[in-house]
Amino acid sequence: MKAETNKQRNPPGIDYPKVLHTAFRILAGRDHSRYELVQKLRQRGFRPTAIEKAVSECERLDYINDDRTSRVYIRQLIRKGYGARRIRLDLKKKGLRGHRIQNNLSEMISDIDEPKAAERVYKKNYYRFERENDPQKRKDKIYRFLHARGFSPETIQKLLTLS
Repeated sequence: MKAETNKQRNPPGIDYPKVLHTAFRILAGRDHSRYELVQKLRQRGFRPTAIEKAVSECERLDYINDDRTSRVYIRQLIRKGYGARRIRLDLKKKGLRGHRIQNNLSEMISDIDEPKAAERVYKKNYYRFERENDPQKRKDKIYRFLHARGFSPETIQKLLTLS
């Protein structure tokens, strides 16, 4: 008899309000991509149908907007001093893909900006490299550092020949 009352209390549709509430709490902290939100809700063990319904509602209310999220995230990574390659990789990790996202990236990062950004990051972190006495080892360290930041090999080579 108890099993019947539990089924009546928790019918399959009851998951949706919990999923929606959880999605709102997650989105209150910062913007998330659709992919990120789905992953976080899956980790919490919600049913896929309830997740899809809640995520669709969040999109309808414009709480999830991958275009806006990508723009904010690209700006944030540019401020941190990352290059186009690293930004592209991080966007992919967040599930931000497609033509609109690539257009945002192309629009916000031009080839003209990357050398300036690489130089700015290099100058800001120069103290890390000045301890190295061997010029070749110093160049190697600078190269590895800037490459890890997502700058293209061509941009790094140009910077190294100028300095």
